[in-house]
Amino acid sequence: MSAPRVAFVNLGCRVNRVEVDLIAQELARAGCVIVKPEEADAVVVNTCAVTAEAEAKTRKVVRRAASLGQVPVVVATGCVASLFSDELASIAPNVTVEADKSRVSETVLGELGLPAGSVGDDGELVATPTPTGRARPGIKVQDGCDNRCTYCIVWKARGAARSMGSGEVVSAVRDALSRGAREVVLTGINLGSFRGTCAGGGRIALPGLLELVLRETTVERVRLSSIEPPDVDGELLSVMAANPARIAPFLHVCLQSGCDATLRRMGRVYDTALYRTAIARAREMVPGIAVGCDLIVGFPGETDDDFERSLAFCAEMDFAKMHVFRYSRRPGTPAASAPDQVGPDVMAARSSRMRALADRMRHDQAARRVGQEELVVVQRPGRGVTGGLFDVRLDASVPVDALVRVRIGAVMEDGTLVAVGA
Repeated sequence: MSAPRVAFVNLGCRVNRVEVDLIAQELARAGCVIVKPEEADAVVVNTCAVTAEAEAKTRKVVRRAASLGQVPVVVATGCVASLFSDELASIAPNVTVEADKSRVSETVLGELGLPAGSVGDDGELVATPTPTGRARPGIKVQDGCDNRCTYCIVWKARGAARSMGSGEVVSAVRDALSRGAREVVLTGINLGSFRGTCAGGGRIALPGLLELVLRETTVERVRLSSIEPPDVDGELLSVMAANPARIAPFLHVCLQSGCDATLRRMGRVYDTALYRTAIARAREMVPGIAVGCDLIVGFPGETDDDFERSLAFCAEMDFAKMHVFRYSRRPGTPAASAPDQVGPDVMAARSSRMRALADRMRHDQAARRVGQEELVVVQRPGRGVTGGLFDVRLDASVPVDALVRVRIGAVMEDGTLVAVGA
């Protein structure tokens, strides 16, 4: 019997990529090999419902996978599978919906007529590449969200906030290291709400988890994925400041708008004053830290003045990285039926201005790093990423997956750093 061939199509954020990684590992242990969708016996589609556009793309991708010439089994999972399972299942006879990600590998093997734990011809586990790569794998330590932002439906799909046990996190980090990781990224839907159980039965928050991972493993660098502003507190920053060589000097602090009136309509749990204080404290306690954010333009009720306030606040924050999104009307959320919806032309113009600001700030931040030393994870020949999440061009002879210290000699027009001495 030849090894079953499985392909993955991932839609959405880093948390989704981490989940795909875990499913791929489970199927690899069962003897599967990872191939392109056109070559696969089964295609796993990890769906995303964060916007109406993402949901529409999900249906398109599932439909395309189901119509491939070899007629593979298509297993859809993720947020859209949780919210609209019947609709996805009706796309084609070869589509199966499995909302429970912990059962996806079992479902794939079952649909292929194979028992869980079956292996390939040689009886050995088949080594496979995983979607997020070896050098910087993500580890999902938290899922779900207890916030109720008026534009978001993810909390319905993901459920209440819940956390992995601290011992499980340590084991996952050690497993990643055994597979060649040099940096691990701790991720979650609402990472700052992490409250994991300890060996003694107590609870541990994110700062304590960072200390535990550093103490109990040999991981060379830990990075945090996005975090809410109230969670950027003195305790977390103290841990980062005490471990500058092993915790990446970067925080992606969700903003969504730099206007307080818009933040209130969004149902966010902070205002610009709290955000400003959190970022100022981070820069004081962790010198050289780079800060990123998510930003929505065109939220219902956003006036020209509201947008100008948001634009000015972002300029004041001097972000190193911004993800700028146009508001996407998401059925089933309060914002979708709110008055004063912003027209697409206005949103496009605002997005263009915000992205131009983001590009200028990123280039300026990159230029400040010329002449400095940076610790770089090499992700592919001649390319890597710094602790502050800047792309770096370096000598192609440096081994992939290496963690190397380089000196920055120049910055390219797109903000990519150019290393010397590596």
